[in-house]
Amino acid sequence: MKRVAVAIGSNLGIRDAALAFAAARLGELLSNVTISEIIETWPVGEGSDDQDLYLNAVAVGDTTLSARQLLDALMVIEQSFGRERSSPNAARTLDLDLILHGPDIVIESGLEVPHPRFRQRFFVLGPLAEIAPDMVDPVSGMRVGELLRALLQDESR
Repeated sequence: MKRVAVAIGSNLGIRDAALAFAAARLGELLSNVTISEIIETWPVGEGSDDQDLYLNAVAVGDTTLSARQLLDALMVIEQSFGRERSSPNAARTLDLDLILHGPDIVIESGLEVPHPRFRQRFFVLGPLAEIAPDMVDPVSGMRVGELLRALLQDESR
């Protein structure tokens, strides 16, 4: 059994319905699920200047699925809510990112766990630290709460 973290986001359509849909489906997919509070954030990345604000949350739960199996299941959930992948940074009806998969480090075609940019993203670290501050990033060896503090210190400089 692995403790996993999944980021949830939406900036197209009825955003709160998308997050509620994802939370319900993750509750069926994972055991012992906890969902963070929802926050609203500006989109980040190339091509995000003309996009609407995101609603973001994080789910933490347990699974026996491999990282690949879990990613595939997350993509099915996205698609069942109408997610289309027109370009890498396009606006999204629903976005589910596998952030952590226990102590695993996985680098495969189309899959990198821990998520390669989660350490620089408040919209992931903030909600994740709320519900699982002691989860450990297997790459840095740091706890999520420590990563959040480091990010906030960097941003205040």
